[in-house]
Amino acid sequence: MAVTGFFTDSTLCIGCKACEVACKEWNEVPDDGFRWSGLSYDNTLALGHATWRHVKFVEHEASIGAGGNAPDLMTWQFSSDVCKHCENAGCLEACPTGSIVRTEFGSVYVQPDICNGCGYCVVTCPFGVIDRRDDDGRAFKCTFCYDRQKAGLEPACAKACPTGSILFGNLDELERAADRRIAQLHAAGMRDATIYNPKNSSVGGTHAFFLVRGDPKNYNLPPDPVVPTTLLRPAWNAAAIGAAAMVVGSLLAFALGGRK
Repeated sequence: MAVTGFFTDSTLCIGCKACEVACKEWNEVPDDGFRWSGLSYDNTLALGHATWRHVKFVEHEASIGAGGNAPDLMTWQFSSDVCKHCENAGCLEACPTGSIVRTEFGSVYVQPDICNGCGYCVVTCPFGVIDRRDDDGRAFKCTFCYDRQKAGLEPACAKACPTGSILFGNLDELERAADRRIAQLHAAGMRDATIYNPKNSSVGGTHAFFLVRGDPKNYNLPPDPVVPTTLLRPAWNAAAIGAAAMVVGSLLAFALGGRK
């Protein structure tokens, strides 16, 4: 079974939010409260239990014209955010019930009928994606349209995207397509375009990666995401050393006591 992924190209996103609507309709995700943020046309603001796809509106400062005296122009950049389906998933490692599993497509899937609402996955997600619902406390996030993939269909968000901003397919092929796209944009003068896929972090890379302009942090993409369980390793090592020292000390005590 091929490992699949998302490649989201923010330079092609027009902010239409068709992906958000398609996600909600197909997965029967409840409404997010219909609260107007007052900050921009981005009414959903962030991923959560009721928003599995979120089109972020980012103000971007770009120079127009030629020469060093070219004026700056404020423009909108859009990017459709989603669960990253991390290679090393903090939520999966922290789940005590086995509710969160790795599927045959490489995605990270939450089984709602097994989730007990403990919330450990929420605090261990490096991207702040997974969230608990207020009514029953269970955790929810993007399922990577697992049911559609099982039927040989692409996820609803990618199917609905009118500009090709959201590409779905074999992960290795998508990474090659991203390399070609970034080379094309750089050749055209868009030097601030970068690929976000933190393979050198403790996350180990993601199955949903992005092409963005400027600082990835503006798109809620941390430069060095950390899987919290990696922070426990020094403590485990210290505990192991301490336990070994206690064993050695006990053996020496018995040996010396026996000689006496």
